[in-house]
Amino acid sequence: MQNNTFSGLFVGQNLVILTEVDSTNNFLKQSLANSTPLTEGTVIMAESQFAGRGQQQNRWHSEPGKNLTFSILLKPSFLAIAQQFNLNVAISVGIIKALQKLLGHAVKTKWPNDIYFDDNKLGGVLIENMVQGSQIKNSIIGIGLNVNQDVFSPDAPNATSVKQILHRDYDLKALLAEICGEIEAAYLMLRAGNFEPLKSFYLGNLYWLNQLRPFKANDEVFNGTIENVSPTGQITVRVDGELRLYNFKEIEFLNKHNTQ
Repeated sequence: MQNNTFSGLFVGQNLVILTEVDSTNNFLKQSLANSTPLTEGTVIMAESQFAGRGQQQNRWHSEPGKNLTFSILLKPSFLAIAQQFNLNVAISVGIIKALQKLLGHAVKTKWPNDIYFDDNKLGGVLIENMVQGSQIKNSIIGIGLNVNQDVFSPDAPNATSVKQILHRDYDLKALLAEICGEIEAAYLMLRAGNFEPLKSFYLGNLYWLNQLRPFKANDEVFNGTIENVSPTGQITVRVDGELRLYNFKEIEFLNKHNTQ
């Protein structure tokens, strides 16, 4: 389904809208497995997604018709597997830039892949890479964003939405087009080898960067300061003068809601 509200070169030019699906990432994976010819930049958007997932199989709760749940197909064969976190950085930059235009600079990336407004979760990203040899053949970028939902499950105690922040409904397609445009711009920078400005923006908009904050790891609660994210995606935290590196799910942020 063609959609002319997308001003970019390729992201969103092929837009498929599904009434209901288990997850848009699964739909894209199945389409690729069935050799369905899909152009780079294809966007699959679901009005209702009943089995949305976050990292480590976390469930994504979304009220039908109120939020953005979509996946983008990219083909970053120019990236070596060891550089796959660079794609994560570029995607985060695109999303944060789009949302900051709307909501201001309280929008941050919470490592590794959550989207926060102040101390509340606005959305999340799940990137699934398909590898061929030493290259990434396909990347499926799943994005869930709370837009017009204003009541959330008790399972999501720190959730917020665009509507809760702006106190009005916001057009889903307009926001989708804005996010796709910014992701395309960041992706083209990555493809051109212009990674440093992306990394700089990513770090500059990282939740809790350079702040002494409480964390938990290996059953130990401690105060630490996020200083960096390594090229392979580990978070670098300084604790009592010592620099520690953590992988996904090895460290918990003890924010005011005490949730990861």
